[in-house]
Amino acid sequence: MKRGPAITYPKDAATMLMMMDVMEGDCVLESGSGSGGMSLFLSRAVGAKGSVLSVEVREDHYTIAVKNYRTWRTSWASRRGQEWPDNVQFENTDLCTASSILTGQGFHSVALNLNSPHLVLPSVLPHLHPGGICVLYIVNITQVVDLLEDIRCSALPCLCERIIEVPVRDWVVTPTQKRNGEYFTIKAPHLDESLRQKDEISDESEDDDVGPSFRSIPYIARPHPEQHSYTAFLVKLRKLES
Repeated sequence: MKRGPAITYPKDAATMLMMMDVMEGDCVLESGSGSGGMSLFLSRAVGAKGSVLSVEVREDHYTIAVKNYRTWRTSWASRRGQEWPDNVQFENTDLCTASSILTGQGFHSVALNLNSPHLVLPSVLPHLHPGGICVLYIVNITQVVDLLEDIRCSALPCLCERIIEVPVRDWVVTPTQKRNGEYFTIKAPHLDESLRQKDEISDESEDDDVGPSFRSIPYIARPHPEQHSYTAFLVKLRKLES
């Protein structure tokens, strides 16, 4: 997927969907469309009976997100032989002042990916169903502190249930080799003479072209020295009953 701004990566998007408990037929609000990555996940999650309202304040990001969404639907139709429902509505506006597009709407859950998410919560929470979930994708832990402090000072009707980070660690698993490129081999345990003779008879019956026997070469496993996964903090808020 071509992108300008960073996307919500699959590891975080999947966790956010679980946190939000998104189901088919839900009405979901997203703010911070970015490149449209999370919008595609939400579109699939709510299905044909649901809808997603995605709000982006920057016009260049909005344009990229809309283009990626349209390209994805075209690709879906090409592969599946039928169109995916057009269930995402993109808006290029500031959510803080977007009362007109929120009027009369109610959302089952909300996903926010913004620099200052605490600024939009007063505009969003009145439109979130009681008990509904708002998940925030926040890149810096100091922003998480600012968010919680603003919720406390503003007495917003929500409870912070969880703050997590979803790391992905690559591993390297390879057979051990000598400097000359040959593999190390595991030495067979000491056997008494009768067992050794049976072993030799068994070895003679095997094809000489067969490589080292199973588990005769030791392996080494360690975390990859370079970790490239971009991560963020996921904050789960639940709207309290009024």
